[in-house]
Amino acid sequence: MDKKVFLRWLKIGVLLYSLIGIILYYLQEYFLFHPEKLDSNYAYHFDGPFEELKIPINQTDTISLVKFFPADSVRRGVVLYYHGNKQNIGRYARFAKNFTKHGYEVWMEDYPGFGKSRGKRTEDKLYEQAMQVWQMAKSKYGELNIILYGKSLGTGIASYVASQTDCKRLILETPYFSIPDLFKTYAPIYPAASMSVYQLPIYKFMEEVKMPVTIFHGTKDRVIPFFCAAKLIAELKPVDRFIMIPGGTHHNLNEYPVMQRTLDSLLELR
Repeated sequence: MDKKVFLRWLKIGVLLYSLIGIILYYLQEYFLFHPEKLDSNYAYHFDGPFEELKIPINQTDTISLVKFFPADSVRRGVVLYYHGNKQNIGRYARFAKNFTKHGYEVWMEDYPGFGKSRGKRTEDKLYEQAMQVWQMAKSKYGELNIILYGKSLGTGIASYVASQTDCKRLILETPYFSIPDLFKTYAPIYPAASMSVYQLPIYKFMEEVKMPVTIFHGTKDRVIPFFCAAKLIAELKPVDRFIMIPGGTHHNLNEYPVMQRTLDSLLELR
C-alpha cells in the first residue's frame, strides 16, 4: 500500500476512534441509566398493602420510597431492595411478594431522577441516600433484621451498604464486577477504567462484607454477561454461594424454580 494512502487511512481510523470515544464518554450516563420520571402527584396502584414516603434531603433532593407490607401484622424484618436501571419502582414492585409472603417488609427507593425522586444523580449520592434509608430501617428493625437485595444496577449499591454495615445477609441478582469492567465488555478497545464516571466496584466492596452473600446469575444474560459476574467468585467467603442458572437471562431469573426455592430457604432462616 502506498505510504500516503496508509497514512490517510490511519488518520481516518484515529479520528473515528477518538470521535466514538468522545461520544461514549459523554453519553455513558444515557447508556447506564434509563429512568422514567413521574409527576409528584402520581398515584401508585399496587396489589397488597403499601405506603409511599417522600424523604426530603435538602432543598433540591428528595427520596421517593415505597414500603410494601406483608399480610401478617407480625414482621420478621425488612428487605431493602435496590432496583435496576430502568423506569422506577413501578417496574419492580411485583418482586416484593417474594419477600412479603415470608413476613418481611420491602422498602424500595428510587434513585435521583427515577420516579418521584428528585435531585442530581452522582455515585456518591447513590451511596449516601441508600445509607440514609438503611439508617431508617436500622432504627425500626435493628441491624440484624435487615436483608440487602440488589438487582442489576442495584447490586453495586446493595454491596456498598453491605460493606459499611453488619446486616443479616446480602443477596445479589445479576451483578457485575464493576462498571468499568462491564463497559469494557461492550467497548474493549477503549480505556474503560479512566473513562467511566461511575465505578460501583462490587469486587472491592466484597472485601469488607462480613454477612453471608448469595448471588444469582443466568448463563444467557446478554446485558451483564455471565463471565462478568463469575469474576466475583474469587471474592466470596467459604459460606457464600454463587448460583448459576443455566439458560437464565437478565430478565427472567425470577421464573426459575431454583431461584424461588433458594430465596424461600434463605428467607426462612433465622
